[in-house]
Amino acid sequence: MARPEIDILAIGEPMVEFNENRSSHQPVYRPGHGGDTSNAIIAAARQGARTAYFTHLGADAFGQQFLDLWDAEHVARGDVVLRDEARTGIYFVTHGADGHAFSYYRAGSAASLVGVRDLPVGLVESAKVLHVSGISQAISTSACDMVFEAINRARGAGRVVSYDTNLRLRLWPLERARAVIHSAVAMSDIALPGLDDAEQLTGLQGPEAICDFYLALGVRIVALTLGKQGTMVAVPGEKRHVPARVVTAVDATGAGDVFDGAFLAEWLRVGDPFAAAAYANAAAALSTQGYGAVAPIPKRAAVEAFMKG
Repeated sequence: MARPEIDILAIGEPMVEFNENRSSHQPVYRPGHGGDTSNAIIAAARQGARTAYFTHLGADAFGQQFLDLWDAEHVARGDVVLRDEARTGIYFVTHGADGHAFSYYRAGSAASLVGVRDLPVGLVESAKVLHVSGISQAISTSACDMVFEAINRARGAGRVVSYDTNLRLRLWPLERARAVIHSAVAMSDIALPGLDDAEQLTGLQGPEAICDFYLALGVRIVALTLGKQGTMVAVPGEKRHVPARVVTAVDATGAGDVFDGAFLAEWLRVGDPFAAAAYANAAAALSTQGYGAVAPIPKRAAVEAFMKG
């Protein structure tokens, strides 16, 4: 039986989140859900895209929570596997004067054990867009190979590949990260780097030079996020700065992931990367007004009202 076509498929490592809330006298760690590509696919779903996710999880309470979460968010997860011999990864978020910091407990997670043979037949080919990230490849050698296989399948089926560089030097050394990420981006259609990561990966300074670097690798669209400065969007022959939306932020934990999901959903809807970046900037800004990676992700109606206001 043929698979139903979906708009966006994401692959990666979801993680249970414990996010510090300093609103009381004693810090309280509130449970939630995270993981860059999981956050992104939920953001896309909340903008109205047809979505799916693939990973392996521990056969534990946390793994079941993710299945329940994706069901509630209308993210298809029929190919996700629960593994008895492995666990679901977790992380803690603390907040201070310099922003937020992460502490990860993910070694040996079920997601890191996924390999090429675990990628379901026909799953990638059923999606208009495949979205993966540097973290998707950094968690293990087998996961890295699996992501490359997914990219190759997407390319072979004429699908679009989206790649967020999302550099995490705790997971792998910079030279390996550069080699793998540059190779993956060169096989992609859309690059979604952040400025700080891109400066380390490319060795370049300045948004224009970084955008030119990624365009030279062969991508069709670069959306380089600049934090409070907004986003620079580049296509062959044109670059534009898309301003950020100003809000009072309390937690920017998953803002970049929200940008990714909202950008892809809106780009599929309107076909204009510059308009998609303006929409994604608004969605990402709204997501910083609450604690946690998932709970504050806005739905389309809220984003559209914010843009009109």
